[in-house]
Amino acid sequence: MRFSAWKKNQTGENTMPAGYIIAQINVSDAAAFEEYRAQVPATIKQYGGEYIIRGGKQEDLEGSPNPRTVVVRFDSFEQAKKWYHSDEYEKPKALRQAASTGNAVLVEGV
Repeated sequence: MRFSAWKKNQTGENTMPAGYIIAQINVSDAAAFEEYRAQVPATIKQYGGEYIIRGGKQEDLEGSPNPRTVVVRFDSFEQAKKWYHSDEYEKPKALRQAASTGNAVLVEGV
């Protein structure tokens, strides 16, 4: 059987797979990072995104430890990409990059 990322909604129509931004970061400047945290939710909401994971309890099982994980879901891969490269997220993104180190990926999911 071949896997398809397309899902059927409640009415039986095919829907696009979701897009997820997954970030694992180490905060180096808590004050600047708090400013980022205050600015970014409005940009995510503007692009139809929602937080799935935003910090919280975490136990690293493999690899290098990253004390903070964030997962944001968007309606599609393309919508997540638009948000990440948007004018609205440009300044908050620069704040985050100056206040932390880590990894961020965009993935297609269900």
